[in-house]
Amino acid sequence: MGSCRMDIDEMQQRAVEVRAKFATFERESYGREWSTEDLVMGLMTDVGDLSAIVHRLEGRRTLRDVDPKDELAHELSDCLWVLLVLADRYGIDMGPAFADTMQGIEAWIDGQ
Repeated sequence: MGSCRMDIDEMQQRAVEVRAKFATFERESYGREWSTEDLVMGLMTDVGDLSAIVHRLEGRRTLRDVDPKDELAHELSDCLWVLLVLADRYGIDMGPAFADTMQGIEAWIDGQ
């Protein structure tokens, strides 16, 4: 695995770059690129895969011959990739959005 560290803005930019390459592949292979709705459906599949990996890590499913932590890292990255692409498509700056959400959650917890 690579050791390159990225901040959220770099991650979002990289996600969009890779998405553009994937869109070219989709047009060449399938005649059209995935719509935003297709991306969300793909994310749902990825979340299902993520769930199965966590079940294996927690002993609720049989382990495969591959390292489940490597699988987990891959699937988390797949999910994050789609989330960052969606954020870009809808003009969401994830740095401030994440910070605001964490602040809101923390304020709610502190108010309990």
